[in-house]
Amino acid sequence: MLFGKIDYLNLLPFHVFLKRYPLQNAVKKSIEYKKGVPSKLCKDLYYARVDAAVISSVESRRSKYKTLDFGICSKKGVKSVLVRKNSPKRLDPASMSSNMLSKILSLDGEVIIGDNALKAYLKDGKDAFYDMGEVWNAKTGLPFVFGRFTYIKNKSGYKKLVKEFLKHKIKIPRYIIENYAATRGVKSSDIKWYLNFISYKMGIKEKKSLKKFLNEAKKFNFDPK
Repeated sequence: MLFGKIDYLNLLPFHVFLKRYPLQNAVKKSIEYKKGVPSKLCKDLYYARVDAAVISSVESRRSKYKTLDFGICSKKGVKSVLVRKNSPKRLDPASMSSNMLSKILSLDGEVIIGDNALKAYLKDGKDAFYDMGEVWNAKTGLPFVFGRFTYIKNKSGYKKLVKEFLKHKIKIPRYIIENYAATRGVKSSDIKWYLNFISYKMGIKEKKSLKKFLNEAKKFNFDPK
């Protein structure tokens, strides 16, 4: 197994789960080595430098990939996928789905995702941004799926791993929260607050939403520019 890990707070519960899950030490070390932003992991999976990753949902559509019912989802607002109001249009090089979503929603401005977006939201306040999860929900009545667990091999191993993760509520030790707070420049209390907006189970509504998003993206030939 060679898993690529998104190095963002939105997957912190899964990171904690992986540390506890019975994997060989070499596999766990490789996960830390193969971490990065969503756009990097999309390329890593495409070129088989990893055999699985939670990649941008817009990229998970490719026929060469298999998917599991695990995604990075938001019911409404997500606080970390934003477009800055009254700013020049600028896409985020770390993102694919969010850039595409900003075009679908006709939101002009700077796209910001991940931990940097959360920090900006906490610093500048919600009125400075369009929260794309919130805008999508207002338009469609559906949650949004920003990333999806996608693989090209080792189906049985990843299927078991995802099943175990989704059936447990992950308790994050205080020292891990504090460590992430120190390294990401946000308060521990803000991390706990933020994680309430993220869910991981791909249910009926999430799958319907993803299908709708991909149909809309197809109208633009999946090009967010």
